Amino acid sequence: MKTMNCKQLGGACKKTFSANTFEELVELSKQHGMDMLKKQDAAHVQAMAKVNILMQNPTEMQAWFDNIKAQFEDLPEDD
Repeated sequence: MKTMNCKQLGGACKKTFSANTFEELVELSKQHGMDMLKKQDAAHVQAMAKVNILMQNPTEMQAWFDNIKAQFEDLPEDD
């Protein structure tokens, strides 16, 4: 299992997510993002706006996503 925080995943806070795979971690992060969006948390809304801009350029979005995935893969397993 590995752990990353919201900010490391493009978000706005230090809430941590732990998962066995990057895909699981992304799903946890997405759920958190949706919860924060429902609450209209300004910092998270701003972070999501930046990701939405990236999504308009598939090449840049894929590079960003691949970078975060590589960071996950490089993490040591949690104790």
